[in-house]
Parts: sequence; structure tokens; C-alpha cells
Amino acid sequence: MENNEAEISRVKIRFVVEGLGEAEGELIRHLSPRTVDMVVRKLPLEGRAALWKEEVYFEIPVKMGEEKAKNTVEKGAIAFWPMGSALCVFYGNSQPYSPVNVLGKVTQNLELFSNVKSGTTIKVEKL
Repeated sequence: MENNEAEISRVKIRFVVEGLGEAEGELIRHLSPRTVDMVVRKLPLEGRAALWKEEVYFEIPVKMGEEKAKNTVEKGAIAFWPMGSALCVFYGNSQPYSPVNVLGKVTQNLELFSNVKSGTTIKVEKL
């Protein structure tokens, strides 16, 4: 696989969490190709955090139905929640409220999300 193919299939992103710092992740196209494409096109994104169990999520301007949707996710998963048009980060052993399209994973500083308070501003940008 050539380098540029790897770059196309994996998009490195950074989360900037107001008052807390940064975390890094990657969006992996084959997990939900259409959803990843739509999210990447909208970057940079910004939203206010909401919390559910061990998950941080915020609404983004993407409307998308279920795509290879999952009821269970791994710790560290980045996902899109179709029902709430939201980007989600699962920092603990939490499961989604309803099926999500898995987009990728947090690769650095996942523990940052366990300190996020409701209403905190989160920015997501391409690295």
C-alpha cells in the first residue's frame, strides 16, 4: 500500500478540549465510509459536550442514517450517533444509547475525556 492510500483511508484528527488540553485520534474510512467522508468534509467542527455514562458527545452538522451501525463499541471508539446527529467518544466501558456508526479511535490521551464537564467546548480538526 502506498503512503497516500494509507492517508486516504486513515484521517488523523485532534480534539481540543476547552480548559483541559488535546487528544488525538484517527478516522478509519472502511469502518463507515460515507459517514467518515461526510465528517471529514465538515472539519473543523466544534460543539458543546454532553455526557452519557462513560461517553462524551456533541451535535455536529451531519445528517446520516445508520451505516454498518453497532450496538457495542470498544473503549476509545470515535463514533457518529445517527439518532442525535452527534460525534461520540467512548472513553470508558460504556455502550451507545442506540446504534452508532463507528468512525475510528482515539490514539492519544483518551483519559482527557473522563474529565470533560457538560457544556465544555470541544473542537475537532484535521492534523
